[in-house]
Amino acid sequence: MKNTYHRFCVAPMLDWSDKHCRYFWRLLSKNALLYTEMITTGALLHGDVNRFLEFDPSENPLALQLGGSDPNALAQCANLAEKFGYDEVNLNCGCPSARVQNGAFGACLMTQPTLVADCVKAMQDACTIRVTVKHRIGVDDQDSYEAMAQFVDTIASTGCDTFIVHARKAWLKGLSPKQNREIPPLQYENVYQLKQEFPDLTIVINGGIESLDACHSHLDNVDGVMLGRSAYQTPYLLSTIDRDFFADTSLPKAREQIIDELIPYIEQQLLNGTTLHAITRHILGLYQGLPGARQFRRILSERAPRTSAGVQVLKEALASMHNRSESAFYSVAKPG
Repeated sequence: MKNTYHRFCVAPMLDWSDKHCRYFWRLLSKNALLYTEMITTGALLHGDVNRFLEFDPSENPLALQLGGSDPNALAQCANLAEKFGYDEVNLNCGCPSARVQNGAFGACLMTQPTLVADCVKAMQDACTIRVTVKHRIGVDDQDSYEAMAQFVDTIASTGCDTFIVHARKAWLKGLSPKQNREIPPLQYENVYQLKQEFPDLTIVINGGIESLDACHSHLDNVDGVMLGRSAYQTPYLLSTIDRDFFADTSLPKAREQIIDELIPYIEQQLLNGTTLHAITRHILGLYQGLPGARQFRRILSERAPRTSAGVQVLKEALASMHNRSESAFYSVAKPG
């Protein structure tokens, strides 16, 4: 049976979807499935596992995305994911960066479906949580629909039933990761066709989705949608996700309420040694599109990185929005 939380997902984004960002997102939506940044198996098995995997319980439902290509290492990390309380562990088969290629994982794994199947099977054997795969529609010249379908079919033979598909192929040579998110053309029809050919699989579409209207349109053809940059840059769009995608009747929170609920978290994190900027950098787009948003961003961008910065900086940024609103009101209401 398909998990309904795949209906709306927020993408794993390197240097963006860290635990502070996810805590903020969770204040906006209770139901959207959140993903960690990609974490390599080497970092987990040879680094500070608590630093990489600890998260606030409010972040669930939460998936850990792993980068790696060794079945045994991935199995150990999948087991860690379950022990730390993640709801899902996801294998990255879509990242095109040179660092990932040098490690022989990410998008280049699309040329090795049998190895990916072995990795997924090892992960499944090591944990009881769901194991999923995120991939592209193709890589380099191996970009036919048939090649992608064969890739998915091989992995699905392990019992893996959820595939998150970025609807662009990856060029491993000649394009940067940023260019790989923008230059290869989007081919949503390939993802739709995949769902038609594999109706029993959960197919989630990703890539270039910028609005909730677009999400609804995609859901006519696939089981779930995944937003990335648009969710980060204009995060308040997440405030209606529970109502619009999960039939939650509760009203969306106001932006000011989100900040009020974020402040106690910030205060605790500051006591733990976290800098204010490490958290507030993720909320710069909260007022995107509203009068005063530039002032809000400017205060946080200039003052939050200072060593002595505390929650007062955030409160003053919020006050600048209130003052802007009151000024606008009086300029309109003033007689004469």
